[in-house]
Amino acid sequence: MPRFSVIVPCYRVQGFLPECLDSVLGQSFGDFELIAVDDRSPDDCGAILDEYARRDPRVKVLHLPENVGLGMARNAGLPHATGDYLLFLDSDDTLTPGALEAVADRLAETADPDVLVFDYARTYWWGGTRRNVLAHLLAREEVFTAAEYPGILDLLMVVWNKAYRRDFVTENGFAFPPGYYEDTPWTFPVMLSARRIAALDRICLHYRQRRQGNILSTTSRKHFDIHDQYERVFAYLAGRPELASWRPYLHRKMGEHCLDILAKPDRLPPADKAEFFRRTARMFRAHRPEGARVDGEVAVLTGSWTGYRLRRQSARAGREAARRAGRARRAAAARAGAGWAALHARRPLDESLVVYSASSHRGVLGDPAAIYHAAREIAPELRGVWVVRDEETAAGLPDGVEHVIVGSRRYLEVTARAKFFVNDVNWPGTLAKRPGSVHIHTHQGTPLKYLGADLRDKPGARLGFDVPQMLRRADRWDYSLVASRHAELVWERAYPCHFTSVRTGSPRNDVLVRGGPGGFRERHGIPADHTVVLYAPTRRDYRRGGYVERIDLAAFAAGLGEGHTLVVRLHPSLADGPARGMGLTELARRRIVVDATDEPHLSDVLLAADVLVTDYSSVMFDYAVLDRPIVIHADDWPAFTASRGTYVDITAEPPGPVTRSYGELSGLFGSGGWRDGESARLRAAFRARFCEFEDGRAAERVVRTLLLGEPLSAPASRIPGQSGSRDALSPA
Repeated sequence: MPRFSVIVPCYRVQGFLPECLDSVLGQSFGDFELIAVDDRSPDDCGAILDEYARRDPRVKVLHLPENVGLGMARNAGLPHATGDYLLFLDSDDTLTPGALEAVADRLAETADPDVLVFDYARTYWWGGTRRNVLAHLLAREEVFTAAEYPGILDLLMVVWNKAYRRDFVTENGFAFPPGYYEDTPWTFPVMLSARRIAALDRICLHYRQRRQGNILSTTSRKHFDIHDQYERVFAYLAGRPELASWRPYLHRKMGEHCLDILAKPDRLPPADKAEFFRRTARMFRAHRPEGARVDGEVAVLTGSWTGYRLRRQSARAGREAARRAGRARRAAAARAGAGWAALHARRPLDESLVVYSASSHRGVLGDPAAIYHAAREIAPELRGVWVVRDEETAAGLPDGVEHVIVGSRRYLEVTARAKFFVNDVNWPGTLAKRPGSVHIHTHQGTPLKYLGADLRDKPGARLGFDVPQMLRRADRWDYSLVASRHAELVWERAYPCHFTSVRTGSPRNDVLVRGGPGGFRERHGIPADHTVVLYAPTRRDYRRGGYVERIDLAAFAAGLGEGHTLVVRLHPSLADGPARGMGLTELARRRIVVDATDEPHLSDVLLAADVLVTDYSSVMFDYAVLDRPIVIHADDWPAFTASRGTYVDITAEPPGPVTRSYGELSGLFGSGGWRDGESARLRAAFRARFCEFEDGRAAERVVRTLLLGEPLSAPASRIPGQSGSRDALSPA
């Protein structure tokens, strides 16, 4: 029998679930079982759980036939628990390192109490961490009851900050009711009934404050559920005379809790607040113990809704006036800046107008370009207009491409009328999303390095990068295109917004799946019989300017020998910096290497290459579609991961051989090991994981499904984003 049974109910949390499970399975204390309950989740939670169960025998998975809700999912896991103690972990939260060992030690010190209460910290999506402000209540050394130490009930009354002796739970028949506030009728009966309670003054859990998807922050009438849950608490007391002395405490607690819900702006629909107040007041009167003192905050429940509302309005009058003045100033500025667009915003959307942009308005490039060309072929009735950054970029566009300059009057007109927007980076913050318009975000390849909100803990990588502003802009996305489930999980985690993930594949990689002549070799005079080695390093966030010369390009080119051509493509962010001046330009001029940094179409370069050498560039995911050899040169992996962060340990799950010094890299090419059987085996596994939706029809699929509204064809599917209400970052 294990020491702990950790019960994890799962519903629509695929972006957070692996981190949650890893936090348990990576504990230094290993005597536990993890019971994961798939509450009929519509995303890939079930598949993720099954994969973890295949890898670790401590994981037991229960798939429910229908969605039953958080509390009932916990109940479903209880009969399968065999541990001495139960812990309930929500699937978007995580255990801290060493948490189970600390809990086990404290249980041993206190001779197995009925309940152990431990500390937690709130972790915010923007990077902040805040410890429980009442942590001092957990400093008590001796075992106690709630009556002996009532201050323990001032802590947040939740399920997940405690360990419960399983026999104690079974003997008392504790179970979760259905509803939104199921923790309330569990926690109060448990804490009041426990004969021995212990405390642990240690943060054992990180309580994730999700930007989207937090059930209790969703505006809904479901918050009326709090009344039913307190009725259950009072019913529990009624059946146990020995607990009657707790009625005054719980009466006040109920009033405070309900008033807190009523006061929060994101909980109740405004039209339902009066009804909520009146129902709370009736309940407060019905359960008021004889002689109970009613004062302080809860005294408003003895009066009327009008009195409560006047009191609230008076308290916030000054703040509201200041907010209104600020809003008026911002609205006036917005009207002045977008007056021209406002004229066109009064007109209906043009259902056939599609606005495209790529790489910060740099031209007809990448995934948006692939969708544009597919739309011209499949749906010529659609009008495509490209946004470009300046006249110089416009002059380089192919013939016949309609365009507007960003910020121009014509740009304001087109973006005010367009039905569809396709981009691989965020649109400017000044672009307002009209109701009915559809924003399709393609991204820029499969992610390896941390992006979006995940950069919050990487100050060097996010230097000059405004995460809240980025998320405000990402809030406009309706659809996010993904090439693999890996990418899907990362986008949901890095961009906690409302979009729907669509498993289309990467449109820009269609040409790689289908193959083609490209033309790169001919343009650069590379002999047809040469083996082309493409070297594509990424930027470093730990070095000013982003460029670190990892290898001697001249020596590497010479070492490849006759019949080989070394092609170098720097990261786009380094194209205009000093990196080329460090030697690349001179080597290209002397024809020792070919500099492909300025090549507008990455696919042409990839099609020309016989082998890719990279460090941590996401180009490896695109190149893997070609099923050609890939070499990872990871000589600074620890420094890179520390400064930027990665979603995959590419040295442990590589697409081919990994070298950690120039000597190893040179020796690999000298021996031919870069293309042996082991290289092919690694590449096959890599392609299966990261290229699973790449079938050469991604662009067509986007056009037919998202632009024309036709049914989605295999192998793709729609995965709704995690539900949630608007927050302070989302414009009203």
